[in-house]
Amino acid sequence: MKTELFRGVGTALITPLRDGKIDYTALEWLIERQIVAGVEAIVIGGTTGEASTLLEKERCELFREAKKMTGGRCKLIFGTGTNCTQSTVRYTQMAERIGCDGVMIVTPYYNKGTRLGVQKHYEFIANSTALPIIVYNVPSRTGVDLSISTIEELAIIKNIVAIKEAGIASTERMRELSLIKGLGIYAGNDKDVFTVMDSGGLGVISVVSNIYPDDMHDLTSAYLRGEKDKASAILNILMPLINSLFLDTNPAPLKYAMSLLGLCSGEMRLPMYEVEDDVKEKVRDALFAYEAQRGA
Repeated sequence: MKTELFRGVGTALITPLRDGKIDYTALEWLIERQIVAGVEAIVIGGTTGEASTLLEKERCELFREAKKMTGGRCKLIFGTGTNCTQSTVRYTQMAERIGCDGVMIVTPYYNKGTRLGVQKHYEFIANSTALPIIVYNVPSRTGVDLSISTIEELAIIKNIVAIKEAGIASTERMRELSLIKGLGIYAGNDKDVFTVMDSGGLGVISVVSNIYPDDMHDLTSAYLRGEKDKASAILNILMPLINSLFLDTNPAPLKYAMSLLGLCSGEMRLPMYEVEDDVKEKVRDALFAYEAQRGA
């Protein structure tokens, strides 16, 4: 039987930066907030964590510090995917030595690998580690959308245990994914959490839970208890904020929202940059409207 890494909410955590360096004081605070809120997992070094602009030394240090800070109090998943198979193997083996619970590996971006090439990429990486692997399908960022047939082939591999689906979560796509034996499904977009969980998915790897981990934990926990009306009510209130966080490339709107609440500096690393004034206004309005509803 395959490993189930977690069921509920995993937070795709930002990498807080200050003066061009990782802000470990802020990171520890953010991790503690997540754990206190009861999230089931924290994902370090994913898309939201700006992994593609972290130097190898920084990524190693980030993984080590996150391991210390979590202290085994929730599942810890490291993003180790790159567009280079050998680099991904190196990061994955580094993650295994540090001692995470699993890794999340994005489909190789920019290269636009062939169907068989992408399949072989994952097979090669899976054979290099004993860690459970979450395949991360995010075609809007990579230019590659994994086909159902490719995912079926990957699901045969014993340590490929789940997919983070951030493509178009249509009912048909979710139905096809749910029929693949031995494959857990996580929503890769907060807005799709119901579509995915209604299809038997395990939960969500969330962006908005950077800000409101307790609310996303309440939402997924209520759903898993069968309290769908309660879960739906939470999501309906959150949706304007969720939509605002994707008015520009993630994590720029998210980091701006978090800076308004004093959770991070808002700094990013080029080529990411702060959102423009019109987006700031919409994010600010959505954030404060949610704060008002939440406190009512």
